[in-house]
Amino acid sequence: MATKSKFPGFSPAGIQFLHDLKENNDREWFTPRKPLFDEQVRLPMIDLVRAVHGEMMRFAPGYVGDAAKCVFRIYRDTRFSNDKTPYKTHIAAWMKPVFAGKGDTFAGFYFSVSATTVEIAAGTYAPDPPTLLKLRQRIAEDHDQYRETFSSPAFRKVAGVLMSESLTRAPKGFDPGHPAIDLIRLKHHVVFKELDSAVAITPKLLPEIVRRFELMVPFVEYLNGALRPVR
Repeated sequence: MATKSKFPGFSPAGIQFLHDLKENNDREWFTPRKPLFDEQVRLPMIDLVRAVHGEMMRFAPGYVGDAAKCVFRIYRDTRFSNDKTPYKTHIAAWMKPVFAGKGDTFAGFYFSVSATTVEIAAGTYAPDPPTLLKLRQRIAEDHDQYRETFSSPAFRKVAGVLMSESLTRAPKGFDPGHPAIDLIRLKHHVVFKELDSAVAITPKLLPEIVRRFELMVPFVEYLNGALRPVR
C-alpha cells in the first residue's frame, strides 16, 4: 500500500555529517558543529518518525507516541565500555508500546540511519533476565506460533532474519531436547534488515521502513503477548 505520509529523505549534508562524525568522534569537533547536527540530522529524524507514525496509525496505533521522545540521544553511555568515543555515529529511533512505563521492557520497532547503512528492526534487544524468562516460557509452550511470525520466505526476503546470538547451552530449567531449544537459547528476540545508506537521501526511505514495520507487527505482538501486564 502506498504511503500517504511524506518524507523527502535526509539531505546529503546530513549523511555527510554522520560520516564526518565517525572520522572525528570527539567533543572538540562536535561541540561547535552541534547546531549543524540538529539542523541536518536530529530534526529531520524527528520529521521522519512523525511520518512513520502517520502510517503506523493504520496498522500499529498502539506504538505511536511523541516523535521527539522516540529519537535516541547522540551521546554514548561510556561508563561500562572500553570504547570511550563520546558520540554514536548513527541516528536511531525506538517505538515502544504506549502502555509501557519508564524502565519497562517490551518489544517495539526500531530504525537507524548511518553513513553506511539503514537498519530496520523489531523486537526486544538484550532483555533483562525476568523478561527473557517470560519470553522463554511462552516460546516453550507455543513455539510453532512464534516461528510463524518470522519464518516465511516472504518475511525473510523483506523484513529480514532473527538475530542469532544465543547461549551455548540450554538455560536453567529448560529441556536441552526441547524442539524449540534454538529459540529458547536466544539472548535477543530481534528481526532486522539492513539497507544501503543510499536510500536515506531519497523519498523511498519512508516506505521502505513502513512496509517492513507492517510485516513485523505479528512478531512484536507475539512477544508483547508474553510481557503485557494482565489487567
